[in-house]
Amino acid sequence: MRIAIPLAAGRLCMHFGHCEQFALVDIAENDGKATQTTLVTPPPHEPGLLPRWLHEQGATVIIAGGMGQRAQQLFAQSGIRVLVGAPADTPEELVSAYLGGTLKPGQNACDH
Repeated sequence: MRIAIPLAAGRLCMHFGHCEQFALVDIAENDGKATQTTLVTPPPHEPGLLPRWLHEQGATVIIAGGMGQRAQQLFAQSGIRVLVGAPADTPEELVSAYLGGTLKPGQNACDH
C-alpha cells in the first residue's frame, strides 16, 4: 500500500490541488507498518493531472482535507481509495490514525 498526502509546510494541505509537496508513505504488507516516506513535488496543477500522476507514483490511498468531485471520480476510476475531510495534521499522525482505524471521513474542505 502507498498512501499519498498533500502537504503545505509539513502538514496536510486543505486544498488538494494546490499543495507544495506530497508525502508518499509506503506500508509493509506483512505487518501494516509504515516503512518509508518520500516527499515529492507535484507537477503544476491542471484539472485531471494529479490523479493520473499519483496513480503513476503507485498511490493506492489518498488522504485529503478537501478535493473536488471530478478528482475523486478520477481516483475511483483508477482504483485509488480517497478519504476527504482529514485534519491538518502531520503525515505521521494521519497515517497512524488511518492504519489504526481512527481516521474517519469528515467535511470536505473543497466546494468544487
